Amino acid sequence: MPDITRRRALTATAALAVTATVTTLTAPAASAVGHDHPMPMPETFDEVYKGRRIQGRPMTGHGGHHHEHGGGYEVLIDGVQLHVMRNADSSWISVVSHYAPVPTPRAAARTAVDELQGAPLLPFPAN
Repeated sequence: MPDITRRRALTATAALAVTATVTTLTAPAASAVGHDHPMPMPETFDEVYKGRRIQGRPMTGHGGHHHEHGGGYEVLIDGVQLHVMRNADSSWISVVSHYAPVPTPRAAARTAVDELQGAPLLPFPAN
């Protein structure tokens, strides 16, 4: 096997650096392709959970900036809106349990009922 010259070592190092840079620059573009399609709307629900009526449904109309966070979906606990937000990984959080992501808006409503421990959900002031 021939000895590696300094020139060959530098050339190989430069080629690796270029390859790594191209891979890094093209990877975000490739991963963004899947984000062109909207996430599917969650199922509608209406049930009683631990004595509280929880509901979830697609929102109709346009009013307020919070609508975009929930992807056009609203969740109610005893008729009071629970503000929810869909994360980039499709998990959901609410103002009651902001640091505990759950897989669905129904799970967000149930988690909020658990956290409220019987206390009423107070309306969230709109900005």
